[in-house]
Amino acid sequence: MRRFLQSATALAAIAFAAPTLAQDELNALVWCDHTDPTLIEPFEQANNVKVNLKDFEGTGAGLSIIEQSQPGDWDVMVIDGVDVQRALDMDLFAELPADALPTADIFPEVRLDKNNSRDGKIYAVTEKFGYNTIAYDKSKVDVNDMKNLSSLWSEKYKGRIAIYDYYLPLIGIAGLELGKKTAELTDADLPAIKDRLVALKQNSKQVSDVVSSQTALATGEVDILLGGGEWITGVLSADKPDLDWTIPDEGGLLWTQSIAVLKTSKKQELARKFVQYIVSPEGQARLATSSCYWAMPANSKAGDHLTDAQKAALRWSDQASYLPKTQLYPVPSAELDQKMQDVWTEMLQQ
Repeated sequence: MRRFLQSATALAAIAFAAPTLAQDELNALVWCDHTDPTLIEPFEQANNVKVNLKDFEGTGAGLSIIEQSQPGDWDVMVIDGVDVQRALDMDLFAELPADALPTADIFPEVRLDKNNSRDGKIYAVTEKFGYNTIAYDKSKVDVNDMKNLSSLWSEKYKGRIAIYDYYLPLIGIAGLELGKKTAELTDADLPAIKDRLVALKQNSKQVSDVVSSQTALATGEVDILLGGGEWITGVLSADKPDLDWTIPDEGGLLWTQSIAVLKTSKKQELARKFVQYIVSPEGQARLATSSCYWAMPANSKAGDHLTDAQKAALRWSDQASYLPKTQLYPVPSAELDQKMQDVWTEMLQQ
């Protein structure tokens, strides 16, 4: 997903200078969008603190870092919204006081209480969200075709498509094209999904990671990126105004990312303050337009801090119609997850 973006700017940002008079430090496990100095420096300056950032790719990698660290090494963690319960099973997160969070300001569709809470207690808060859907060059495709997922299997677009190489959202999208719900996928659905994925691959030019597929779309090597969304085109909107995205009638996949305080952190108050900053309207606007990738802020009041051009690229005014058309990533059992990975591998080998 968008967490695999590793632009030169994002990589360089990891080592940006901390305030010279910092009296305290905070250690955060994050995705690359949090490494933008524009986001982090205001918090450092306001709190006279140095924020040490380590970005990682995917929940598994983040959990591995924690397992290899000493208790208290890390204070804050960003995690896929669908994986918060997995972290709670490991007793990793501290409770967040409900009155310390702008819960009422978060878009209801991405508040995801079942994901971020347990037994009536909040352990994480959604900070950003977006879509795995169809991104395209509107100067080269029939925009009306992009409203129909099935168009991507047509001869009309043969050899003009890139597929994002991440099995969960693409299996979910293939399921949507077949009229299935991501939360209800079972072993019995996989043969039909595999057939659609194989046919899609045969109609496409490449299956590639985020950077390669984004580059292919930006340079005109392909005209469509299945699995893309605002997180692909938003950061390019100023220089590549023809790059666009939409959610087709069949729907798209909704991804969310949450932020939490590690239970073993020795700086609970400072860590909570960091979380509060990230989900504040100002922090949200900076996070939404990070140099690594853009996506929708979870706090509805962030719009007051975004420009009209930024809101247009994020499709701010379309969220009311987009959110009801989307479904969360599949959350398979370990056994089903392995079978899904096998389907993806078999598709790649065709």
